[in-house]
Amino acid sequence: MAPPRKFDPETRARAVRMYEDRLRDHGDSKLAARKHVGAMLDINPATLRNWIEGERPRDGDGAPVGEGGEVDLEEFRRLQREVAELRRANEILKTASAFFAPGGARPSTQVKLLYIDRFRDRFGVEPICAVLAEHGMKIAPNTYYSWLRCPVTDAALAEAYLVNQIVDLYRANRSVYGVRKLWRAAQRAGLVVGREQVARLMRIAGLQGVRRGEHRTRTTTREQGAPRHPDLVKRGWKTPNRPDAVWVADFTYVWTACGFVYTSFITDVYSRRILGWRTSMSKSVDLVTAALAQALATRRREDAEFTAEGLVHHSDAGSQYTALAFTEELHEAGIAGSIGTVGDALDNALMESTIGLYKTEVIVRDCPRNWSGLREVERETAEWVHWYNYDRLHSSVGYLPPVEWEANYAAAVAQQAAAA
Repeated sequence: MAPPRKFDPETRARAVRMYEDRLRDHGDSKLAARKHVGAMLDINPATLRNWIEGERPRDGDGAPVGEGGEVDLEEFRRLQREVAELRRANEILKTASAFFAPGGARPSTQVKLLYIDRFRDRFGVEPICAVLAEHGMKIAPNTYYSWLRCPVTDAALAEAYLVNQIVDLYRANRSVYGVRKLWRAAQRAGLVVGREQVARLMRIAGLQGVRRGEHRTRTTTREQGAPRHPDLVKRGWKTPNRPDAVWVADFTYVWTACGFVYTSFITDVYSRRILGWRTSMSKSVDLVTAALAQALATRRREDAEFTAEGLVHHSDAGSQYTALAFTEELHEAGIAGSIGTVGDALDNALMESTIGLYKTEVIVRDCPRNWSGLREVERETAEWVHWYNYDRLHSSVGYLPPVEWEANYAAAVAQQAAAA
């Protein structure tokens, strides 16, 4: 029996918003935008197309084109040259930014030489050196020409290719990995490299992993006198030996130009997989009930016979999690509620760790970043959650992605059942 494919209205609206943002911000074709959003949210592109056509019709008005007046020919040509130079400088900066990668450190001379060699036919050596120098990355044209005259050894060429592979892996993982995770990723990719070698190659390429900061803003507030569930977990984060034994939940904030945006998460303790999430301008009880509904829908889409029997939902004592509406949602789903000690972050430490990764790898990674509003946060969160579940390596689950860890568990259970 195939699992049901039903989506709640919030998921439908989110998918349409992300599709529209993809068209506007990235210039994708409609089909490419549908495929991208569908992959992020696990939605068939054809289903997404039906939602778009049925709920969000778009007009095709174009922008009017104005006509300029006549100008002096010599002045016009001078302006043309200036515009061409500005465009070239802008293209140099764009290609250099992509080539150097956002590693947090200035590129080494070797990396700058490789960039000049790659783009010299497009921009010219002198213009590239001039633009780089204007932005604090000084390198003289003579340095490049001297480098060209030096013979390249086989060992140096092999190392250059290896550096390129390490940079590709770094970028493929959102440019957040440090030495340990990048070394593990290199091993999974089939590269025969040691940990210290990866560290040296990262220094050559100017790469650095992101570092966690401290986030002290309080989001959940206890409601005095509200009934609360007992603590069924008691910090036993290593106790679960299967998926869907314990889910942990919490939410955090993002400051945007439109005010605070709140993001809630539900994570499976065994696999570290994020099963449900929701962004909202309000931290009402709907913020956490929507994440719970998505988590349940995720499991039911994967397994039509899924039940919440034996499942524990653990959170802090915030008013959203002690609210009657949320308690009723847990009861209706057959989930046992659990709440940690008030004022003790260690009683929800695993969820605090997940939110710390979210803040470090998404929200403040490109600090300072001015978030425009809910839709931008929602889009970036969807991208990150998909990568977090399907690609990010987690040391707590054997340096595997959560989805792969769950697949290994399911394969082991099936193998045991077949042998019985």
